[in-house]
Amino acid sequence: MRTQVAIIGSGPAGLLLGQLLHGAGIDAVILERQSRDYVLSRIRAGVLEDGTVRLLDAVGAGARLHAEGLPHDGFELLFGGRRHRIDLQRLTGRRVTIYGQTEMTRDLMDLRASEGAATVFEAKDVALHDFDGSKPSVTFTKDGVAQRLDCEFIAGCDGYHGISRASVPGSAMQIFERGYPFGWLGILADVPPVSHELIYAGEERGFALCSMRSQSRSRYYVQCAADEDIANWPDERFWDELRLRLDPATAEALVTGPSIEKSIAPLRSFVAEPMRFGRLFLAGDAAHIVPPTGAKGLNLAASDVHYLSQALIDYFGERSSAGIDAYSAKALARVWKAERFSWWLTSLMHHFPQDSAFGRRIQRAELDYLAGSDHAMAALAENYVGLPY
Repeated sequence: MRTQVAIIGSGPAGLLLGQLLHGAGIDAVILERQSRDYVLSRIRAGVLEDGTVRLLDAVGAGARLHAEGLPHDGFELLFGGRRHRIDLQRLTGRRVTIYGQTEMTRDLMDLRASEGAATVFEAKDVALHDFDGSKPSVTFTKDGVAQRLDCEFIAGCDGYHGISRASVPGSAMQIFERGYPFGWLGILADVPPVSHELIYAGEERGFALCSMRSQSRSRYYVQCAADEDIANWPDERFWDELRLRLDPATAEALVTGPSIEKSIAPLRSFVAEPMRFGRLFLAGDAAHIVPPTGAKGLNLAASDVHYLSQALIDYFGERSSAGIDAYSAKALARVWKAERFSWWLTSLMHHFPQDSAFGRRIQRAELDYLAGSDHAMAALAENYVGLPY
């Protein structure tokens, strides 16, 4: 097989990159080690920056998002027993949209299939070759038959645990990371959201987040110990703990029900530099991870592939290497700003085991300042809706 760009991974990053290239007449083949059904079974983020929405519109994958997504003009911070609204529309003139990553993935998959673009699911034993030279290739096994895909470039969009970053010699990259001493215990339930906008709670018992996937499906999280055993958290205990982290009016309005998914996610910050190695490019979680507090993971993947698609379009259209040479630096500049914001909001809203009484007072003082200053709220809002590409 031969293509211009081999894309590893059919998550949002790989699929969006594939459509951006397809629309420009550039041939790309996506290789995915899992089945389509498996990819669509993964529960992931759902807060889309307006830039991500614009990219989906640009490739023709925004119709269902606009019909079923939930536009949000603000969100709320809860501390000291009171809710404080951050008015995104007033502060920035922009908004975010609640739309599940699974649904975004489905839309992109369906669009790709309808246009006859090639995706190989259940591609096993994927290996990357010669990306430091002029003739890279990818080998894999499909239905027990070994195959090779020759290409001009490889885009590694296969996530933190994928083969793309793992194929790069450790000496060629620098890793920056920070672990957090807690996780998020999250549940998904078919109950109406407790509020029409997200609530980020930073009360004495620890962080909580009230989110949603639709008007009838809610996503809730509570901060827990990093080594917490999920078996110790039956639904009833989770709902009881969530109520204790909310103000009385919100706790009373909370509608509970059986969970349809429950998991504990560790929190970490991670960046691998650079994001280009010869003819291999990393994008999305393959290159960086952010704590979910700032809702930046999926949106960073979108901005990465925006930069990468433009660079490849310039290369194939004008035979100019300027874009691909600048890709890593340009993407990382935005990545680090998002890493900073996610770290800052995580530090602001969570309880850290090592915090002293002084540290807790500083945290509360910062929240008080934020809630009372339009300038501070504007900085938060600007980052939350997404910095420009």
